[in-house]
Amino acid sequence: MTQSFWELEAVAEPRHEEQAPEHYAEPQHQEQAANIQAEPQHAQPEPAAEAATLALSVDDFSALEERVLRAVNLVKRERLARAAAEERAALIESQLREQIPLAEHLQKEVNALRSERDHVRQRVERLLEQLDALEI
Repeated sequence: MTQSFWELEAVAEPRHEEQAPEHYAEPQHQEQAANIQAEPQHAQPEPAAEAATLALSVDDFSALEERVLRAVNLVKRERLARAAAEERAALIESQLREQIPLAEHLQKEVNALRSERDHVRQRVERLLEQLDALEI
């Protein structure tokens, strides 16, 4: 596996003993942070222990780097999806604006046809009444 830029930089730079406050540490690393803070400041870590701690922090940083890259990719995908959704919404709104006059025209036509149907029904009823009157 190749090392990332950050891993190479971490190996090149000496490790600082300062740690972030416990409330900033991830839950799995809080115990390590507590152990590091509990060590006396004047004690020098052994070279082997420092190398192991450096390797651990490089791995942690590599994992963090992966998480950040995944988050960035997720944000990019979501922005693209949002832009596509906004574009579709704008298209549908314009189609709706075009359809409104047609819908209004069709509603008027339906109302006119209902009115005409009622008028024809009344005329047929009058004709039937006249036929009934003739058969008496």
